[in-house]
Amino acid sequence: MTAGAMAGMTSGLHHVTGITADVQANIDFYVGFLGLKLVKQTGGYADAEQLHLLFGDGVGSPGSLLTFLVWEASGRGRTGIGQVSEVALAVSPESLGDWLLKALAANVPFDGPTREFEEPVLWLKDPDGLIVKLVGVEMPSPAPLPGAPTRLRGVTVLTDNGAETATFITRFGYRRAQREGLRQRMVSDTDVVDVRETAGFVPSVPGAGVPDHVAFRAPDADALRSMRLSLRDHGPTEVHDRKYFLSLYVRDPAGILMEYATDGPGMAIDEPPGELGQTLFLPPQAAHRAADLLAMLPQFTLPGEERLPARSLPFIHRFNRPKHPDGTTLALLHGAGGDEADLMPIARRIAPRATLLGVRGRAVEDGIRRWFGRVDAMTLDQADLRSEAEAFAAFVEGAVTAYGLDADKFAFVGYSNGANLLAAVIQLHPGVVRRAILLRGMQATENLQTGDLSATRVLMLDGRDDQIVGAASTLADDLTARGAHVEARMLPARHELSDEDVTEAAQWLRKTFSDSGAAKPSELKAP
Repeated sequence: MTAGAMAGMTSGLHHVTGITADVQANIDFYVGFLGLKLVKQTGGYADAEQLHLLFGDGVGSPGSLLTFLVWEASGRGRTGIGQVSEVALAVSPESLGDWLLKALAANVPFDGPTREFEEPVLWLKDPDGLIVKLVGVEMPSPAPLPGAPTRLRGVTVLTDNGAETATFITRFGYRRAQREGLRQRMVSDTDVVDVRETAGFVPSVPGAGVPDHVAFRAPDADALRSMRLSLRDHGPTEVHDRKYFLSLYVRDPAGILMEYATDGPGMAIDEPPGELGQTLFLPPQAAHRAADLLAMLPQFTLPGEERLPARSLPFIHRFNRPKHPDGTTLALLHGAGGDEADLMPIARRIAPRATLLGVRGRAVEDGIRRWFGRVDAMTLDQADLRSEAEAFAAFVEGAVTAYGLDADKFAFVGYSNGANLLAAVIQLHPGVVRRAILLRGMQATENLQTGDLSATRVLMLDGRDDQIVGAASTLADDLTARGAHVEARMLPARHELSDEDVTEAAQWLRKTFSDSGAAKPSELKAP
């Protein structure tokens, strides 16, 4: 007897979790196009720096939930063996024609309608390429939303051993039903899992457009414990408290990640039902980092809300806007190994009410993201440095125009490798960067020509015990010789950034905006 039978389990799907590389496009598709409700937004419980979105019916009922981990601007995954490949949602059979017309009007890729296991199906693709099937079948919801799918109809899983995967799924209250070709349909009291045997396929690779896992419903913690006991001889399992449900994770014989999740406590334990999804929650273990995480996690707007439209520019970038912006903008250039969110926490402390524009370097060396390449460990690639400096200068000019930013209220913060690129832009393209804070920067550009930098103000913050930059850089002297207004300060620090960096940068930034007549950033306080 399976653990599900022993526990008298609530059968069916609890949720399906996918991965998205574009949080705004994801919101626009699942809320704007499909009409689902955003019922919860949290920092990830496994990684608080990862945004997690949960969509569902009006109250976030188990069995209606589609959730997404946000890997902003990441690569697409690869669908293959050991993974969920398709998600199916239930809609009324008579509405499929309307959904087809809606997909045409919204430019959503689709195929069909066709029939699978005698059910009418319209195939859609979400912005990340995930196949979302609308299945014409009546499946009532506890809290239906007008014009939206009602519940999860099912999932398709890819395996190189269909018999073993099907047998494993019976643990969760499913039984074998009909077959179509290489697909075995498994049915519960509420929904279906299609097991598709794909021997010879390549293994799946995690990434955008490829689901992370499928979760089945457990009535309570006792059922979870029984299930775990039944899996003692199968392989490793993990149990985690996800606040809104308790979860058991296990992999089937094909490596498919499956979850057994309790129905309770549910989505409404920290928000009234009418306000679900309006507040960003952070896991308890990350509470001490709340301010930093609020600066780092990608932001989005719901359909109908005022938004800053995304623009196609040469560098991947992300904005973080405080509730009450003061009109200033800080562009942020991360150090080696960082990304566009890396400097947002420290920048938010430097300028609490500034709009932050984090930018991602385009060079990659041994898997580490940089701003320009190197010929070897000791030699910078000068051609690549100049090329990327030119591209970044064009990005700045494009961003100012495309987003309507005020160039008189614009400043730049670069750290380490990012500071080196920023210094190159200052020297190679005078006038593009007029205010810059260079944190642990050095002179990276060779064979510079003369040029007037008298309109440029620079704060250089170096670490007295910095073993990476050292004391040999001529950057401050080179900038000063060309007319730049440079303030260079040596802090009691190493290469890593410190509280002194925040204090010095905040004071300098307020002063330089005030001296120029532009609106100065607000005093250090919560946004």
